[in-house]
Amino acid sequence: MSDNSGKVFGIAVTFCAMFLFWLLLSGMLDALHVGAGLICSLIVALISHDLLVTGKGEKRLVKAFRFFIYLGWELWQIILANFDVTYRVLHPKMPIDPVIIEFETPLRSDFALVTLANSITLTPGTITINVDPTKGKFQVHAIAQAPADALTVDKTMQSKVAKVFMEEG
Repeated sequence: MSDNSGKVFGIAVTFCAMFLFWLLLSGMLDALHVGAGLICSLIVALISHDLLVTGKGEKRLVKAFRFFIYLGWELWQIILANFDVTYRVLHPKMPIDPVIIEFETPLRSDFALVTLANSITLTPGTITINVDPTKGKFQVHAIAQAPADALTVDKTMQSKVAKVFMEEG
């Protein structure tokens, strides 16, 4: 893939992601809102395409495809975590037992680390406190032990992010 076609690909992927996000957030499908979404998405894509689509060659398409699949999985996790937090808050005994955990991950690229940190923070009941990029070390606050175990024992989110960015060990 030449440098110019790589740039066009990055702009196209970024545009599609931003426009879909615009449609999801606005919920309006009239000509004015869709037109504004198209224009804003194009401006954002032209300015920041190199932030979303990084890397060289064929791996860009695979990473972009895997990232969109990951976003669907992450949205599902956010929904499930919302139910968990709601249950804990509305339960008469409030089974809330906050913990701060530390764990290391094999992820090393900036985008993979940021994706994992943001995914943790976007999931209700957990928040990323600190990330040491040199060691891949995370500090996370969790509302209870079960959400913490999902990060330290199951490591599903870590493995899915690793798969997206091809950093599987």
